[in-house]
Amino acid sequence: MIKVLIVDDSQLIRKLLTEILSQDANIHVAGTAIDPIDARAKIKQLNPDVITLDIEMPRMDGLTFLEKLIRLRPMPVVMISTLTEKGADATMQALQLGAVDFIPKPKLDVKTLLPALSAEIISKIKHAARANVLALTQNVSLEMPDLSTQQIGKLSNKYQLIAIGASTGGTEAIKQVLRVLPAKMPPIVIVQHMPPGFTQSFANRLNQLYELEVKEFNQSSEALKANHVYIANGAEHMVIQGSAGQYKLVRDTSKAMNRHKPSVDKLFNSVADTFAGRAIGVLLTGMGMDGASGLKNMRNSGALTIAQDQDSSVVWGMPRVAIEQEAAVKVLPLTKIGNQIMELCYG
Repeated sequence: MIKVLIVDDSQLIRKLLTEILSQDANIHVAGTAIDPIDARAKIKQLNPDVITLDIEMPRMDGLTFLEKLIRLRPMPVVMISTLTEKGADATMQALQLGAVDFIPKPKLDVKTLLPALSAEIISKIKHAARANVLALTQNVSLEMPDLSTQQIGKLSNKYQLIAIGASTGGTEAIKQVLRVLPAKMPPIVIVQHMPPGFTQSFANRLNQLYELEVKEFNQSSEALKANHVYIANGAEHMVIQGSAGQYKLVRDTSKAMNRHKPSVDKLFNSVADTFAGRAIGVLLTGMGMDGASGLKNMRNSGALTIAQDQDSSVVWGMPRVAIEQEAAVKVLPLTKIGNQIMELCYG
């Protein structure tokens, strides 16, 4: 039985979330709190397994409370985030502070649209309860290395593309992979499961951190460029087309794959078809199985494939399935994946 504490100043949201979560026999809403001050007492009293946390609340905002909570009593937190640009930016801050996941709250008609997300909300709470919070807090605490002191040599032509897929816990995992990469790299393409709007905020945040140019892919097509990182937008699949050195990213508007759009499998399958043995595939933390079969196709085509190990994964779902399917050439902790990519590209 998963005990949940709902922290939200909106009586309607508290009521709706209670009704949604109570649909599952393995979830018990142990209590609700109207703000972080109230929540602090309820946490001591109820000892919940998971907290849902609103961002904008009186007396103390959710981000301030989250920072204190993760520092003093680390536990799985799922944010309730408004589907706005401001809400997306705040969500990125929350994930950086140590939240496991987030639930996008519709801006309008919450009473109708939030219950429509019942299955997703229940799934996220269940996965949060099993999340490796220690791995998440360790990822958050890692500092940026001084890349100027690295002796990296000359960029090899052996690997000409890096493809990365991630879901729950992936925003911080992707940051830790990119943090050790120098300014000169082959094109990097990434699918991170996230709703539209949130991927733009994620790309903007990454672009402020690294010398590599990071952008959300939101065109119908775009030529792949070295030293660029492309994040699939949250509304569409992103695939690669081309041959003989002329490659481009292309928008794919087909239906969801593995219940996801964008799908990691869609991207990885296209990489297997175009770059074959000249690509590196990486599957990071996340729930479900998206990306496992695509990574297998990449390995079969000759690509070098990497899966994140269990101990460093926030949710060991996608990489676990990939390992079970023998899709990964290497299984590595998160702290070694970026260095492995750099060594392969500069080897």
